[in-house]
Amino acid sequence: MEILSNILKLIGGVGLFLYAMYLIETAIRNLAGRTFKMFLQRFTKSKIKAIFGGAIVTGLLQSSSLVSLMVLSFVGAGVLTMKNALAVILGANLGTTLNSWVVATLGFKFNIDSFAFPAVGIAGLVLTLFGKNKSVKYFSYFLMGFGLLFMGISFMKVAVEAQVNEFDFTKYADVSLIIFLIIGFVITTLIQSSSATIAITLSALNAGAVTFPDAAAMVIGSEVGTTIKLLMGSVGGNSAKKQVAFGNFLFNIFTTLIAFIFLKQILWLIINVFHITDKLMGLVLFQSLINLFSIVLFFPVLNRFAKILEGRFKEADNSAAAFTSNVSLEEPGTAMDLLKKEVEYFLNNSMKFNLELIEIDSAVLKRNTDFELINHQKKFNSKTTEEKYNFLKQQQGEIQSFYIRILGEERNEKQTQEIDKLISSVRSCMLSTKCIHDIAQNIYNLKQSSKTIKYDFFLHTRNETKDLYEHIDKLMNGNEAEVFKLLQILFKKVEDNFSSKLHEFYKAAKSVTLPELDITTVINYNRELFISHKAMLMAVKDFLLNENQAKEFNEIPVYRT
Repeated sequence: MEILSNILKLIGGVGLFLYAMYLIETAIRNLAGRTFKMFLQRFTKSKIKAIFGGAIVTGLLQSSSLVSLMVLSFVGAGVLTMKNALAVILGANLGTTLNSWVVATLGFKFNIDSFAFPAVGIAGLVLTLFGKNKSVKYFSYFLMGFGLLFMGISFMKVAVEAQVNEFDFTKYADVSLIIFLIIGFVITTLIQSSSATIAITLSALNAGAVTFPDAAAMVIGSEVGTTIKLLMGSVGGNSAKKQVAFGNFLFNIFTTLIAFIFLKQILWLIINVFHITDKLMGLVLFQSLINLFSIVLFFPVLNRFAKILEGRFKEADNSAAAFTSNVSLEEPGTAMDLLKKEVEYFLNNSMKFNLELIEIDSAVLKRNTDFELINHQKKFNSKTTEEKYNFLKQQQGEIQSFYIRILGEERNEKQTQEIDKLISSVRSCMLSTKCIHDIAQNIYNLKQSSKTIKYDFFLHTRNETKDLYEHIDKLMNGNEAEVFKLLQILFKKVEDNFSSKLHEFYKAAKSVTLPELDITTVINYNRELFISHKAMLMAVKDFLLNENQAKEFNEIPVYRT
């Protein structure tokens, strides 16, 4: 039972430590998150600055994973070059050792209770009394995180010391160092925090459960384990993200391999050259040295290393656009045809997105085999709702970029009008999609409601939406001759439905007790759905009608409230 109690206490200490790190990271990110991002962007103009920038930001944020994931987003957006991104990663690996120095210095050298408990107590009181103020709230998070960090260390320290008294660890003195390396890797991979692994290792070393070389081997394992989170963060990302994540993995693999081979020599250097007799200080110095060695080793070859990585994970096409991504503008007719095809593909996917979010089977739309093949290649259908929405936003941006390129070319008046009409169609279509995306929570609320009036309202609007999109699909596929007249009819019907549904709802609401929040939900849902339907009709109008017909159609009031 004593062993189980110590194990549970150790787990509790690790949990407190991880939660403390989360609070500190959350506090600093919210108090100065944008400042750190801007600092990283400004401080990465050269490789040397990038290394220092990565080290400084990681040292302050106390999370190399957060900084590394930030770097992934910068690289994915094209803000950072590959070589500078890798330099930031190298700096971040060094910066994360600051936490180890703090833990080794304060966590095991001072009476933790004297500052940990007061910090948590003050933070709790301030958070309870003044937590509504954002700055006070996150300052309290930081203070509480600081206190809980050392309380977690205290739990780990006491648990390991008690276990040492209960268990004879000397029988494992001859265990291969590779086992301790694997233990460090596994722990870090599981809890995704090299800082927590170092804290556990320091506790074990302080209690005499492991020797100095054993602890150093665990540190080496943690350096590799911490790369897993970045590799996972790059999954599904573009090639640049994968290249950076793989680069970080190679950094740590190669560095830790060298460190493990020359482990005894490095420890001899720490003890006999630096004259570090304190095992805890020696261990964090060991961690700092191997990360510093990584910088010295890779900095001279960073440019070449970046070029090698850029040759890997190349993707045939990272764009969302299917037809205009690699179009030459030298053939105006071809460019126009492909732009129209691109817009049609965009309308097709936007309508599918809208229908799926309102829980209508997109099979009501006629199957376009070309678009289905493209969606299969781009894995559109398997994406989550948010991923599909971001895909559509990216596609709109790429269409707009293509439009800007076309503006610099000579066009006749008819071509110019046609291009403007297509771009107007894309803007209206994206508005329609945004409206549906914005009421996703309202849709869920109505669909899951136990109140019949709300659920029936949802079913009624869903049926109307299905009917509307079936008519739009027929227009898009050329199954209707009088497009202009049918668009007018659909437009009028959408407006009439908007008003009639509200009147029916108000009338029904008189006979039931409905909270004000539920009424607001229904009104917001109906308004956004109304705007979405009209925007989609405007998109179809600009796509299908000629210039004169489109102008005539525009005389119809777009919004009636």
